[in-house]
Formats: sequence, structure tokens, C-alpha cells
Amino acid sequence: MRRFMAQPEVSGRERIRLYFSTILFQWTMAVIVAWRAFERGLTPSQLGLSVVRAPSVLLLTVVGATLIAGAHWMNLRRMAGSNHPAAEKLRAMATRLFPRSAAETALFTILAITAGICEEFIFRGFEIAALLRAGLAAWGAVLLSSLMFGAAHLYQGKGGSAGTGILGALFGSVRITYHSIFPVVIWHAVLDIVAGIAGAKYFAPQADGPRDLGSKSGQVGQFL
Repeated sequence: MRRFMAQPEVSGRERIRLYFSTILFQWTMAVIVAWRAFERGLTPSQLGLSVVRAPSVLLLTVVGATLIAGAHWMNLRRMAGSNHPAAEKLRAMATRLFPRSAAETALFTILAITAGICEEFIFRGFEIAALLRAGLAAWGAVLLSSLMFGAAHLYQGKGGSAGTGILGALFGSVRITYHSIFPVVIWHAVLDIVAGIAGAKYFAPQADGPRDLGSKSGQVGQFL
């Protein structure tokens, strides 16, 4: 991230390489973690992998995703008119990392879905299950896993890391309550996709010059 942010411009090929390498890394990590978790005797149910059939959980998932998408979109729209350092940093990220072409957008969407599945499995599925097995209370498992989740997003700065940790606590509480990572997987993916679409729409055009060939202004997605 430091290397990308230091560059005045990032090519479409570099963005695609970044998206692809991140997808590969996250799936590799998730597979390794799943292998070791099952080898250690953790069950799918303990890992939050239970199949969700309850209408209440499905409703929670849909309503939560809708609220998260709407709130995140409006927040980014509000920040776009601000000169706050956080808005400036997001604008700088947008010009370098947000997808601009149809090919980049398609790959980024896969990346966002990957992040939703893999990160939620690792941080809310495996970590909480492992911490509960180690004897921590539910609130302790949620707190510690959220701190680790925030630390994994330090590239966003201290404010972004703290906000991600708080979001992780909310996601962890839902996972504990409903014994499933299904709702938070959907929420995470939706959050990332909306961040990219709104971020490109409200931030990148203001700071960027000519777009890559084949781009469509504002119609993109981005993973945080």
C-alpha cells in the first residue's frame, strides 16, 4: 500500500495484478486456516459455517445489507465535499486503487466477494471459535478478534483501523448471537463493493485526470 500510494499514477495492469494477488492470497490463507481448524477438531458449526434456513436470519441479512449499503454510500457522498484529512486520504486512494475499466470492475467484484468470505471465515469464524475453545468468554473473543481485524487494516491509517475494529465488534456480536457467519459475509462484501462504487464516483473523478481506456465514470467497485 505504501508503494502504491507513493506513485503519482497506477496503471490498470498494476491494479489488476494487485486484485489478483490479493484474491489468491486470501483464498490460500482461508484454505490453510480451514485445514488446520478441522485437523484440530473444530466443527463447521463451531466455525460459524452452519447452513442458515431461519427466516429471521435471512431477513436480518437483507435488511442489514441494505442499511449498510445506504449508510456507507451517504457517508462517502458527505465526505466527498469535505477537506478533512480522512477525505483527502480516501481521494488519494481512489485515484490509484479504484477500478476504472470493465475488466478491473469485474475482477474487483470477485475480490470484494473473496474478502467477504475469507476474512469473515478467518476473523469471525476461526478466530472466535479458537478463542472460545481457549476459554475466553464470548465478549472477550469478540473483542480480541476485532482488535486483530482492526490491526489487519492498519494500511487505512489509525482512524480507518479503529473504525474497522468497531465494525468487527458488531460483526462478531452477530456471529455469536446467530452462530453463523452468513450475515456478516454478505454485509462485508456489500460494504466493500459500495465503497468502491461510491468512492470512484465521488472521489476519483475529482482528483484524477483522464481515465483508463474503456472506463465508465463512476460505475466501479472497490475493496477497503
